[in-house]
Amino acid sequence: MRFAGKIGCAAVGMAAVLVATAGAEVKLPHLLSDHAVLQREGPIHIWGEADPGETVTVRFHDQTRMATADDLGKWSLWLMPEKAGGPYTLSATGSAGGAGLTVSDILVGDVWVASGQSNMEMPLAGFPNSAELKNGPEEIAHATLPNVRLLRVEKTTSEFPLNDVSASWTECNPQTAAEFSAVAYFYGREISEKEKVPVGLIDTTWGGTPVESWISLMGISSDASLMPLFKSRALFARNLADMPAILAKEKRERDAAVAAHQPPPEQHWHPNPASWVPAALYNGMIAPETQYTIKGVIWYQGETNSDPERAPLYAKAFPALIADWRRDWAQGNFPFLYVQISNFYSPNEDWGMIRDAQRRTLFVTNTEMAVTLDVGTKDNVHPPDKQTVGARLALAARAMVYGERGIEYSGPLFREATVEGSAMRVYFDHAESGLTSTGSPAGFEIAGEDGKFVPATAKIDGSTVVVEASGVSQPKFVRYGWASWTDANLFNKDKLPASTFTSQ
Repeated sequence: MRFAGKIGCAAVGMAAVLVATAGAEVKLPHLLSDHAVLQREGPIHIWGEADPGETVTVRFHDQTRMATADDLGKWSLWLMPEKAGGPYTLSATGSAGGAGLTVSDILVGDVWVASGQSNMEMPLAGFPNSAELKNGPEEIAHATLPNVRLLRVEKTTSEFPLNDVSASWTECNPQTAAEFSAVAYFYGREISEKEKVPVGLIDTTWGGTPVESWISLMGISSDASLMPLFKSRALFARNLADMPAILAKEKRERDAAVAAHQPPPEQHWHPNPASWVPAALYNGMIAPETQYTIKGVIWYQGETNSDPERAPLYAKAFPALIADWRRDWAQGNFPFLYVQISNFYSPNEDWGMIRDAQRRTLFVTNTEMAVTLDVGTKDNVHPPDKQTVGARLALAARAMVYGERGIEYSGPLFREATVEGSAMRVYFDHAESGLTSTGSPAGFEIAGEDGKFVPATAKIDGSTVVVEASGVSQPKFVRYGWASWTDANLFNKDKLPASTFTSQ
């Protein structure tokens, strides 16, 4: 009986193995779903899961490739570059005889990752009770774009890099576009129209988040000068001690208003503590996409790093983020286009320093910046005109990425300043056609050796600006558009605004 029992146990065990094998499934990540866009004209990465040791056959268009799953059940392969086109199907089948899978309606085109905080996150439908998009209902109604596909990554934090997201690709229509990043939508719409290619947009955004949450721990730890980012986190964590009491107080106030049939009181916005942890958003919302072949990134963030203690570090942290992402995507120096934070009344924060740090980041290869000082709103941190923002990003892409000639894609950028007696002359790049302003040029300040800036008068002289102030007889430094809310009004003849800068 004991022998028979052993035979019976062995038979049960073997049956379990056979059932597991028979039911084995080849899996693809959510990033490789129906309606996806695969990056054209470069090696295309395809990956997934299967039983350890199983051979997986992938078929796409007229290509067939095979890979073997490793001892963790992970497999990976590369397809040869494809030209823009589609729709196609992509299939993956395993050698163990389990169920294969097929994803359909796949286009080949350009894939752009859109990331950052709330001004990139703000959807076509706007933010309820706080920010509406210019012409929002009309834009949503016309948002059926067959050659544009959308993937909206859900907000996720993690202590370690994740391998996949929970979202899948969708077609672009009024229902899906309404909750998608407006800046990314307008950017993708213009790129698709101008370049005549399918465009895939990955919206991975979280409002009110600092730059350090979007950098990997490896990226932060690679530069000792970035260690103060952890100090900022420690100070933020210390302020969380009173958060339960604050939230309870706000709830009592809301409940009292409801009971009295009064409008709810205006209350302060509070960030999600998990979203401020260094690398938390990189791990949860960027790491999964680093396996997906892309064309480039568009980025809009910086407001959260504008407090006086954190702002000085942005000039190091932002380039570190770009280098970090490029290293982990392993696609070389792919295009990284970004928006300079706009114009908003925030007197206790250093928006000028953040804007200037973003300007200085243009030293990083294959980067371009869209200036938005002229579309800001004094009393709302979320300007409604996202059409202009998307168009200026697209203008930069058309020139730098797609090689379109004969277009000016940037407003005036500070080159140098020279002293001329009691005045300073400021030279600009992207001002060859000349400079212009509405009325006299505003937003300029000048300082002597002591570095104390005072308001200055300015006049345009061809492609330069001459700046002086009666109280500064020996000027040394000049700056422009430095205040959080500034009347800066300098443009080039192509109607693109000049960037905030300081010569200090």
